[in-house]
Amino acid sequence: MGEHSPQGGGRALTALLFAVYLLLLVWLVLWKFEVPWVGGGVLRQVKLVPFLPSGDADANTAREIVANAAFFVPFGIYVALLAPAWRWWKGVAVAAGASLALEVAQYVLAVGSSDVTDLIANSAGALAGIGVVALARRRLQARTEVVMARVCLIGTVLAVLATALFVVSPLRYAPPQDGAATPGYSATVERGPL
Repeated sequence: MGEHSPQGGGRALTALLFAVYLLLLVWLVLWKFEVPWVGGGVLRQVKLVPFLPSGDADANTAREIVANAAFFVPFGIYVALLAPAWRWWKGVAVAAGASLALEVAQYVLAVGSSDVTDLIANSAGALAGIGVVALARRRLQARTEVVMARVCLIGTVLAVLATALFVVSPLRYAPPQDGAATPGYSATVERGPL
């Protein structure tokens, strides 16, 4: 990666947008945009075989894998913008570490299945985000930071609006905490992405 970096207010704005993205990401991964809760152990699963069925876990769907990768593309973009001197593999390692922390948190809190496939897909998404910034630097050169900061601002605002719309909608993707049926909850999306 090049030596360009956001200056002054641009770097602060990018860091603030990254913090908002991380909050949304944690809320999505752990609680699927529901009120935070701790599970009773039923959802405490570990799937160590990527992509294929193993133990009680089904094979991952293409939709899950693509969604996991897509949710981590911004992670790679933000890391590339905030740490422009890092080699690509450092950014991927940070994303993989964050993904691993989220998978462990899902297990500890019993709020979802911990899956090696998610770790792989999330890391691939972050790598794609780093690649987007590398391509932007080639094409836009000195304007890269300004243009990418605007893209991040627009993307984060849209993500916040989409989250707000989802929260007020009747759709539910998190399993019910008490085991009872929840209106709008579909067992076919119980695991969901991430």
